[in-house]
Amino acid sequence: MKTFSRPQWLQRRRDDGGFTLLEMLVVLAIMGLLAAIIAPQVLKYLGTSRTQTAKVQIQNVDAALQLFRLDVGRFPTQEEGLNALVTAPATAPGWNGPYLQKAAALNDPWGTPYLYRIPGKHGEADVYSLGSDKAEGGTGEAADVGNW
Repeated sequence: MKTFSRPQWLQRRRDDGGFTLLEMLVVLAIMGLLAAIIAPQVLKYLGTSRTQTAKVQIQNVDAALQLFRLDVGRFPTQEEGLNALVTAPATAPGWNGPYLQKAAALNDPWGTPYLYRIPGKHGEADVYSLGSDKAEGGTGEAADVGNW
């Protein structure tokens, strides 16, 4: 009895360790679906983490302002600005700083210097960031963050 075997070009050799085109397409499709589902969640997390970082940094700057006020008897003037927390202004005789170790602490997570207003709209002194859009107002990552 004669057995029919596949033609040689249809037979797959057992020692052939490669992947077929179909297998590669299935893997790529699965990876694409995972990226489409996961990427927006990761980007959303990164956006909120910058806002949370700004809130914590503003609290640190506000605490440094309070220490400056205890030592000098007043908040830094608008002209002295937040740099008075790092370097001693000539008009602050009781200065006992630096109240912040690095001037980089005066920049928000988006690379813009924190804004300082005295007297503030929300308190005695306002420290705030305009968020990612660098404009007043906004929502989400573009929302203003301050010590109020």
